[in-house]
Amino acid sequence: MAAAAEDGPAGKAPSAAALWREARNAAARARLEKSLPAVFPLPVLRHALSRPLVPPTPRLAVQSYWRHHILRADRLARALAAASGQPEGWTWRLGMGSPPDTRRRGKAGEDLSETALAEKGLAFSFRMPPAPFREAPYALGKGHCCICGQPVYRFGWHRDLWGTGAPNRNAAWHAACVTAWKFWIAPADHVKELKRRQGHRCAQSGKRLLRTAEVDHRVPLYRIWREERARPWPELLGYWGVGNLQVVNRAIHADKCAAEAGERASVRRRAAEPGAGDPAAGTE
Repeated sequence: MAAAAEDGPAGKAPSAAALWREARNAAARARLEKSLPAVFPLPVLRHALSRPLVPPTPRLAVQSYWRHHILRADRLARALAAASGQPEGWTWRLGMGSPPDTRRRGKAGEDLSETALAEKGLAFSFRMPPAPFREAPYALGKGHCCICGQPVYRFGWHRDLWGTGAPNRNAAWHAACVTAWKFWIAPADHVKELKRRQGHRCAQSGKRLLRTAEVDHRVPLYRIWREERARPWPELLGYWGVGNLQVVNRAIHADKCAAEAGERASVRRRAAEPGAGDPAAGTE
């Protein structure tokens, strides 16, 4: 009986992978505890110690926390942007491509023409969220997040928990804003999280979401560029956030995309007629 017990699951020797993970996590916990400051966000520490692979440094613990709390990062990043507000004189515009051949270049081949500097940091598609603090004329420099414009503190945190009174001059992103930015530009990568938020029900039909379900913007981004670009910048970011995202089954998404393509084509035809306005208003 004893031999049978040893051969069963309870008496089975741990695998080489389990032994490696245990040794690795013991070393990571020791390194993390050694480098922890006296003040550290408790939810982040709890998250780090519960991971299958424990982050070995406080910075990696913060990054892991936000990667596993995507929707929270989205809300925080937009709240920080609202606290910064829209820079004076900024308008949402897109880059127009390479400047003329008469441009001047720096030592390392960097384009230093006025046109290039004015367009530095501009996105070339309206599908990218507007980010004024990434543009050269409005950049706040190191120590401030290039997404939300707020100061960045130790470990990429968004609040000065340590009372230093000064931002981290070696940082240009909040850890939360990094996660939010990746979410905004590639929401399809987070379809599982959005499915859970919707209770695994299609946002349009109410039926159960299939494995082939896809992420969709409720208000399409081309319409935001065409009709809403004059809105204040923090409000614009909401169209990339979770409030404008939905998961729908593929057939419904295909029908919606077809209707939107027809609508864009109609706008382009009207814009091309003699006496019409900006011909680029309805283009992608």
